[in-house]
Amino acid sequence: MAERTSSRRVGIVGFGNLGKYLAEQIVANPDSGLEVVFVWNRTPDAVLSSTFSAVALDKLEDFRTRKPDLVVEVAHPDIVRDYGASFLEHCDLLVGSPTAFASQDTEDRLRKAAAEHSRSLFIPSGALWGAVDILKLATQGKLTALCVTMKKHPKMLKLNEPLRSLNNDVTDDVTELYSGDVRSLCPLAPNNVNTMAAAAMAAHNLGFDRVQGRLVSDPNASSHVVTVDVTGPVPPSGGVPMTVQTVRNNPATPGAVT
Repeated sequence: MAERTSSRRVGIVGFGNLGKYLAEQIVANPDSGLEVVFVWNRTPDAVLSSTFSAVALDKLEDFRTRKPDLVVEVAHPDIVRDYGASFLEHCDLLVGSPTAFASQDTEDRLRKAAAEHSRSLFIPSGALWGAVDILKLATQGKLTALCVTMKKHPKMLKLNEPLRSLNNDVTDDVTELYSGDVRSLCPLAPNNVNTMAAAAMAAHNLGFDRVQGRLVSDPNASSHVVTVDVTGPVPPSGGVPMTVQTVRNNPATPGAVT
Protein backbone atom coordinates (compact mmCIF):
# COMPACT_ATOMS: atom_id res chain seq x y z
CA MET A 1 0.00 0.00 0.00
CA ALA A 2 1.38 3.41 -0.98
CA GLU A 3 2.16 5.76 1.89
CA ARG A 4 -0.13 8.72 2.36
CA THR A 5 1.73 11.86 1.32
CA SER A 6 -0.71 14.51 2.50
CA SER A 7 -3.53 14.99 4.96
CA ARG A 8 -6.97 16.45 4.43
CA ARG A 9 -6.97 19.76 6.29
CA VAL A 10 -10.02 20.11 8.54
CA GLY A 11 -11.39 23.18 10.27
CA ILE A 12 -13.88 22.65 13.09
CA VAL A 13 -16.49 25.32 13.78
CA GLY A 14 -17.99 24.81 17.23
CA PHE A 15 -16.22 23.37 20.26
CA GLY A 16 -19.02 21.95 22.37
CA ASN A 17 -19.20 18.26 23.22
CA LEU A 18 -19.40 17.18 19.58
CA GLY A 19 -16.72 19.55 18.31
CA LYS A 20 -14.32 18.41 21.05
CA TYR A 21 -15.04 14.78 20.29
CA LEU A 22 -14.37 15.20 16.57
CA ALA A 23 -11.12 17.12 17.14
CA GLU A 24 -9.90 14.56 19.66
CA GLN A 25 -10.76 11.66 17.37
CA ILE A 26 -8.79 13.17 14.50
CA VAL A 27 -5.74 13.59 16.74
CA ALA A 28 -6.16 10.10 18.21
CA ASN A 29 -6.23 8.52 14.74
CA PRO A 30 -3.18 9.85 12.87
CA ASP A 31 -3.67 7.32 10.07
CA SER A 32 -7.08 8.74 9.19
CA GLY A 33 -5.53 11.18 6.74
CA LEU A 34 -7.08 14.11 8.56
CA GLU A 35 -5.40 17.09 10.22
CA VAL A 36 -7.04 19.75 12.38
CA VAL A 37 -5.88 23.14 11.08
CA PHE A 38 -8.26 25.34 13.07
CA VAL A 39 -10.88 25.26 15.77
CA TRP A 40 -13.28 28.17 16.24
CA ASN A 41 -15.79 28.67 19.01
CA ARG A 42 -18.15 31.51 19.85
CA THR A 43 -16.47 31.72 23.27
CA PRO A 44 -12.72 31.56 22.49
CA ASP A 45 -11.66 30.54 26.01
CA ALA A 46 -13.11 27.07 25.46
CA VAL A 47 -10.50 26.47 22.75
CA LEU A 48 -7.67 28.51 24.26
CA SER A 49 -7.83 26.53 27.50
CA SER A 50 -7.77 23.20 25.65
CA THR A 51 -5.06 21.12 23.98
CA PHE A 52 -6.13 22.73 20.68
CA SER A 53 -5.06 26.26 21.65
CA ALA A 54 -2.29 26.20 19.02
CA VAL A 55 -4.87 25.96 16.22
CA ALA A 56 -7.46 28.30 17.75
CA LEU A 57 -9.00 30.68 15.23
CA ASP A 58 -9.94 34.08 16.62
CA LYS A 59 -12.11 35.43 13.81
CA LEU A 60 -14.17 33.02 11.74
CA GLU A 61 -13.83 35.35 8.75
CA ASP A 62 -10.13 34.42 8.68
CA PHE A 63 -10.78 30.69 8.15
CA ARG A 64 -9.35 30.82 4.62
CA THR A 65 -5.88 31.71 5.97
CA ARG A 66 -5.66 28.17 7.36
CA LYS A 67 -6.37 26.71 3.89
CA PRO A 68 -8.84 24.02 4.95
CA ASP A 69 -9.97 21.28 2.59
CA LEU A 70 -13.08 20.71 4.70
CA VAL A 71 -14.97 22.79 7.26
CA VAL A 72 -17.03 20.85 9.79
CA GLU A 73 -19.80 22.99 11.27
CA VAL A 74 -21.12 21.78 14.64
CA ALA A 75 -22.11 25.11 16.15
CA HIS A 76 -25.49 26.61 15.23
CA PRO A 77 -27.63 26.98 12.08
CA ASP A 78 -26.92 30.73 12.08
CA ILE A 79 -23.29 29.90 11.24
CA VAL A 80 -24.46 27.93 8.21
CA ARG A 81 -26.70 30.80 7.14
CA ASP A 82 -24.03 33.49 7.56
CA TYR A 83 -20.85 31.67 6.50
CA GLY A 84 -21.89 28.57 4.56
CA ALA A 85 -21.58 30.05 1.08
CA SER A 86 -18.22 31.61 1.96
CA PHE A 87 -16.90 28.27 3.23
CA LEU A 88 -17.94 26.62 -0.03
CA GLU A 89 -16.01 29.15 -2.08
CA HIS A 90 -12.81 27.73 -0.59
CA CYS A 91 -13.48 24.15 0.54
CA ASP A 92 -16.00 21.38 1.14
CA LEU A 93 -18.50 21.76 3.97
CA LEU A 94 -20.11 19.32 6.40
CA VAL A 95 -23.22 20.82 7.97
CA GLY A 96 -23.91 19.49 11.44
CA SER A 97 -26.84 21.90 11.92
CA PRO A 98 -29.12 21.04 8.97
CA THR A 99 -32.02 22.89 10.60
CA ALA A 100 -30.42 25.80 8.74
CA PHE A 101 -31.92 24.41 5.53
CA ALA A 102 -35.44 25.03 6.79
CA SER A 103 -34.69 28.45 5.30
CA GLN A 104 -35.17 27.94 1.57
CA ASP A 105 -32.91 30.91 0.90
CA THR A 106 -30.07 29.29 2.84
CA GLU A 107 -30.49 25.98 1.04
CA ASP A 108 -30.61 27.67 -2.37
CA ARG A 109 -27.53 29.81 -1.71
CA LEU A 110 -25.43 26.89 -0.45
CA ARG A 111 -26.45 24.59 -3.28
CA LYS A 112 -25.56 27.33 -5.76
CA ALA A 113 -22.19 27.98 -4.10
CA ALA A 114 -21.34 24.26 -4.04
CA ALA A 115 -22.18 23.93 -7.73
CA GLU A 116 -20.35 27.09 -8.81
CA HIS A 117 -17.15 26.17 -6.96
CA SER A 118 -17.30 22.39 -7.51
CA ARG A 119 -17.46 21.72 -3.77
CA SER A 120 -19.13 18.96 -1.80
CA LEU A 121 -21.84 19.73 0.73
CA PHE A 122 -22.25 16.95 3.30
CA ILE A 123 -25.11 16.32 5.72
CA PRO A 124 -24.45 13.61 8.34
CA SER A 125 -27.24 11.15 9.08
CA GLY A 126 -26.62 11.47 12.83
CA ALA A 127 -29.40 9.79 14.78
CA LEU A 128 -31.51 9.20 11.65
CA TRP A 129 -31.70 5.42 11.38
CA GLY A 130 -32.37 4.32 7.80
CA ALA A 131 -31.30 7.58 6.15
CA VAL A 132 -29.89 5.83 3.07
CA ASP A 133 -33.10 3.84 2.56
CA ILE A 134 -35.19 7.01 2.86
CA LEU A 135 -32.97 8.68 0.27
CA LYS A 136 -33.35 5.73 -2.10
CA LEU A 137 -37.13 5.75 -1.83
CA ALA A 138 -37.23 9.52 -2.37
CA THR A 139 -34.97 9.31 -5.42
CA GLN A 140 -37.22 6.63 -6.91
CA GLY A 141 -40.26 8.78 -6.20
CA LYS A 142 -41.72 6.04 -4.03
CA LEU A 143 -41.61 7.79 -0.66
CA THR A 144 -45.14 9.00 0.06
CA ALA A 145 -44.94 10.06 3.71
CA LEU A 146 -42.38 10.44 6.49
CA CYS A 147 -42.83 11.33 10.15
CA VAL A 148 -40.06 11.67 12.73
CA THR A 149 -40.97 11.71 16.42
CA MET A 150 -38.37 12.80 18.96
CA LYS A 151 -38.97 12.31 22.67
CA LYS A 152 -36.60 13.94 25.14
CA HIS A 153 -36.36 14.99 28.76
CA PRO A 154 -37.36 18.66 29.19
CA LYS A 155 -33.81 19.55 30.28
CA MET A 156 -32.48 18.35 26.93
CA LEU A 157 -34.51 20.91 25.00
CA LYS A 158 -33.29 24.37 23.99
CA LEU A 159 -36.34 26.00 22.53
CA ASN A 160 -37.65 29.30 21.25
CA GLU A 161 -41.12 30.64 21.97
CA PRO A 162 -43.83 29.49 22.12
CA LEU A 163 -42.37 26.02 22.68
CA ARG A 164 -40.07 27.23 25.48
CA SER A 165 -43.00 28.21 27.67
CA LEU A 166 -44.84 24.97 26.89
CA ASN A 167 -41.78 22.96 27.87
CA ASN A 168 -41.25 24.98 31.06
CA ASP A 169 -44.74 23.94 32.14
CA VAL A 170 -43.98 20.22 31.78
CA THR A 171 -43.78 18.71 35.26
CA ASP A 172 -45.28 15.23 35.55
CA ASP A 173 -46.96 14.27 32.29
CA VAL A 174 -45.60 13.46 28.85
CA THR A 175 -46.44 16.45 26.65
CA GLU A 176 -46.48 16.83 22.89
CA LEU A 177 -44.94 20.24 22.23
CA TYR A 178 -45.35 20.22 18.46
CA SER A 179 -46.86 18.21 15.63
CA GLY A 180 -46.68 19.46 12.07
CA ASP A 181 -44.35 20.17 9.19
CA VAL A 182 -40.61 20.16 9.90
CA ARG A 183 -39.97 23.51 8.22
CA SER A 184 -42.06 25.36 10.80
CA LEU A 185 -40.51 23.45 13.70
CA CYS A 186 -36.83 24.04 12.90
CA PRO A 187 -36.71 27.75 13.90
CA LEU A 188 -38.45 26.86 17.17
CA ALA A 189 -35.99 24.12 18.11
CA PRO A 190 -32.86 24.74 16.02
CA ASN A 191 -30.54 22.76 18.29
CA ASN A 192 -32.83 19.83 18.96
CA VAL A 193 -34.36 18.67 15.68
CA ASN A 194 -31.38 18.27 13.38
CA THR A 195 -32.40 14.62 12.93
CA MET A 196 -35.74 15.80 11.52
CA ALA A 197 -33.97 18.27 9.24
CA ALA A 198 -31.65 15.53 7.98
CA ALA A 199 -34.74 13.44 7.28
CA ALA A 200 -36.30 16.29 5.29
CA MET A 201 -33.15 16.60 3.20
CA ALA A 202 -32.98 12.84 2.57
CA ALA A 203 -36.69 12.76 1.73
CA HIS A 204 -36.14 15.32 -1.00
CA ASN A 205 -39.31 14.48 -2.91
CA LEU A 206 -41.28 15.57 0.17
CA GLY A 207 -38.97 18.20 1.65
CA PHE A 208 -39.36 20.29 4.78
CA ASP A 209 -42.99 21.17 4.03
CA ARG A 210 -44.29 17.59 3.73
CA VAL A 211 -42.08 15.70 6.16
CA GLN A 212 -43.85 15.69 9.52
CA GLY A 213 -42.25 16.12 12.92
CA ARG A 214 -43.46 15.49 16.47
CA LEU A 215 -41.52 16.83 19.46
CA VAL A 216 -42.39 15.27 22.80
CA SER A 217 -41.21 16.35 26.25
CA ASP A 218 -41.11 13.53 28.80
CA PRO A 219 -40.06 14.39 32.38
CA ASN A 220 -39.52 10.69 33.13
CA ALA A 221 -37.33 10.00 30.12
CA SER A 222 -33.92 8.46 30.71
CA SER A 223 -33.13 8.28 27.01
CA HIS A 224 -33.47 10.16 23.78
CA VAL A 225 -35.95 8.28 21.57
CA VAL A 226 -36.23 8.81 17.82
CA THR A 227 -39.08 7.06 16.01
CA VAL A 228 -39.12 7.16 12.22
CA ASP A 229 -42.30 6.18 10.35
CA VAL A 230 -41.83 5.68 6.62
CA THR A 231 -44.64 5.15 4.13
CA GLY A 232 -43.90 3.86 0.67
CA PRO A 233 -45.99 3.17 -2.41
CA VAL A 234 -49.24 1.24 -2.70
CA PRO A 235 -48.72 -1.98 -4.72
CA PRO A 236 -49.96 -1.86 -8.35
CA SER A 237 -52.63 -4.37 -7.40
CA GLY A 238 -53.90 -2.01 -4.70
CA GLY A 239 -54.19 -2.53 -0.97
CA VAL A 240 -52.13 -1.01 1.81
CA PRO A 241 -48.81 0.81 1.27
CA MET A 242 -45.44 -0.41 2.43
CA THR A 243 -44.57 0.93 5.88
CA VAL A 244 -41.43 0.79 8.01
CA GLN A 245 -40.99 1.97 11.59
CA THR A 246 -37.65 2.26 13.36
CA VAL A 247 -37.13 3.22 16.99
CA ARG A 248 -33.73 4.36 18.26
CA ASN A 249 -33.38 4.50 22.03
CA ASN A 250 -30.24 6.34 23.07
CA PRO A 251 -29.65 6.38 26.87
CA ALA A 252 -28.70 9.85 28.02
CA THR A 253 -28.43 11.75 31.28
CA PRO A 254 -30.96 14.65 31.33
CA GLY A 255 -29.20 17.77 30.10
CA ALA A 256 -26.16 15.89 28.79
CA VAL A 257 -27.15 16.04 25.12
CA THR A 258 -29.63 17.94 22.99
